Amino acid sequence: MTGSTAAPFTADDYRARMERAARAAAEAGLAGLLVAPGPDLVWLTGYAPTAPTERLTLLVLAPGQDPVLVVPTLEAPDAAKAAGAAALTLRDWTDGKDPYAATAALLDASGIPHSLKGVGGALIGISDNAWAMHLLGLQKALPATFYASLTEALPMLRAVKDAAELKLLAAAGAAADATFEDIRNVPFAGRRESEIAADLSRLLREHGHAQVDFTIVASGPNGANPHHGVGDRVVERGDMVVLDFGGLKDGYGSDTSRTVHVGEPTDEERRVHDLVRAAQEAGVGAVRPGVACQEVDRAARAVIADAGYGEYFIHRTGHGIGVTTHEPPYMIEGEEQPLVPGMCFSVEPGVYLPGRFGVRIEDIVTVTDDGGRRLNTTSREMVIVE
Repeated sequence: MTGSTAAPFTADDYRARMERAARAAAEAGLAGLLVAPGPDLVWLTGYAPTAPTERLTLLVLAPGQDPVLVVPTLEAPDAAKAAGAAALTLRDWTDGKDPYAATAALLDASGIPHSLKGVGGALIGISDNAWAMHLLGLQKALPATFYASLTEALPMLRAVKDAAELKLLAAAGAAADATFEDIRNVPFAGRRESEIAADLSRLLREHGHAQVDFTIVASGPNGANPHHGVGDRVVERGDMVVLDFGGLKDGYGSDTSRTVHVGEPTDEERRVHDLVRAAQEAGVGAVRPGVACQEVDRAARAVIADAGYGEYFIHRTGHGIGVTTHEPPYMIEGEEQPLVPGMCFSVEPGVYLPGRFGVRIEDIVTVTDDGGRRLNTTSREMVIVE
């Protein structure tokens, strides 16, 4: 991601997001939010520095204060062009000055309790991907402060999508679906995984993706590793092949998995594939408002466990998606966050038989007012490729 996101959002949209984030922070007992370059900054302001460096860039959201973006002077012209720039104040700093002191002054001016400078301190939310040197600089400038990652403090900050975001996610999903329809017609047997992965990457871009995040092609025994990625193994007739691919289109993510077979499968391979398909159907069927995230995981996992393959389902059932391809909420045991209309996440159970093969089927699902809707619509039946 470079420059501002391509998504069609206005300064008012970004202003509303920053106001929402500030309210959520106050409700969570945070003295303020510090947002470094990364997906949170893109979502809140539309700004993504071309190449984040050791020079501090930080969005400051604090009670009673308009949003302020602290930015190096040499990068201020680019920041001023961001779609959300009109909704905030730019405060630039030059080399040789102390950006941490400048940031601390903004926080002090926002009404944060004086206990920041004494015993007790205050809790401030900060981006997960903030550089350690920046966090240490802030701690030095604001003694006795404490910090919590945004994922820990505000895990649902970006989780509920509005209508415009849902439209972009649906378009990204449709582009990934079109990629699958094309890839199933290319030759598999006799080609390296890396060659097929290159086809996936090319097709994703042809169907509108500006950024390709991953193209997993896991054939035969490699399919038993959920994150195999891609290698130089030559795909053979008789192989099961896990395909998992996605990236960003117009600033929003796609992520889908289908498992194909080169030539006719064995009865066992069909049975395992049908099992995973049933588990995925059960997971999607569990999606509705008010249901805890963990119930989606439980529904999918129960199908696989009841068939005697429980020990071979070795990862969570799903993850959120938005301006990144992995973000909260997570469909995993112990996550009691209730589903809310507008949430988007994957449902992707799998079975992985070490040394033999793996099967995974994944769709992105959005929570509706009365259930769930898939954003991926390609066939989940066994697909035979050549």
